[in-house]
Amino acid sequence: MIKLSLHREEVEILRRRYREFLIASRMALENELYDLACFLAEQALQLYMKSLLLELVGEYPRTHSIRRLLGELNRILSSEKINEFTWSNRARISMLEDAYYMARYHVKEYTREDAEDMVKLVEEAVRLIEDVRGSRS
Repeated sequence: MIKLSLHREEVEILRRRYREFLIASRMALENELYDLACFLAEQALQLYMKSLLLELVGEYPRTHSIRRLLGELNRILSSEKINEFTWSNRARISMLEDAYYMARYHVKEYTREDAEDMVKLVEEAVRLIEDVRGSRS
């Protein structure tokens, strides 16, 4: 029982961080900090999916790959919608994943359009996953 309450607390912390990173991403976008907005958007989606995996199965893969996390959620939730979303947005997801690595290890500048699209992609992904999750209840 102690392990479950520890997971619950970690889920809540990860979910809070997801919300904070998404808010920070939007604020960075408003302040024309496009590289930071992209990085924060990617982090927000990672945190959201990890919190959900932890809630559903008690663990999550130690990865930074958005595609892998989407794949795990798809496997657990058995939803063709997640699979379709991943496939139809593969270029956008790849760009979002790149934002994590580029911000840390390479020099790449993102535009307003890039940042707007990445924030929008995160919002779309979360909305879709919540819809799929809600339809299973």
